[in-house]
Amino acid sequence: MISDIGNRNTRHAVHGASREILLGFWKVHILHHASEGAVHGQWIISELRRHGYELSPGTLYPLLERMERHGWLRCRKAAGGGARARKDYRLTREGREVLALVREQLEELYREVAAE
Repeated sequence: MISDIGNRNTRHAVHGASREILLGFWKVHILHHASEGAVHGQWIISELRRHGYELSPGTLYPLLERMERHGWLRCRKAAGGGARARKDYRLTREGREVLALVREQLEELYREVAAE
């Protein structure tokens, strides 16, 4: 299992590179699943765990907020839930465009790196 970046027991240089790469992977997973329907933080954590990533809420929620600021996700807070109400995230039109671009790039990257 790939642990949350703060818990990894690796050398510093690899640690920094791993963090940047994993953040990209996590964003792609989030975009993909948000394209299928609304997702919320705890579900995302569970889903990423299923793929072998161990991600803390302290890493996920700022990531979701950044994706929302970029215009890729739209957040809707559950009515009447107070300050800690569940937030559902959906893909925006811009998020769909980004996901389409990422999918094209992934196909090219796969052909170049993995399909040798």
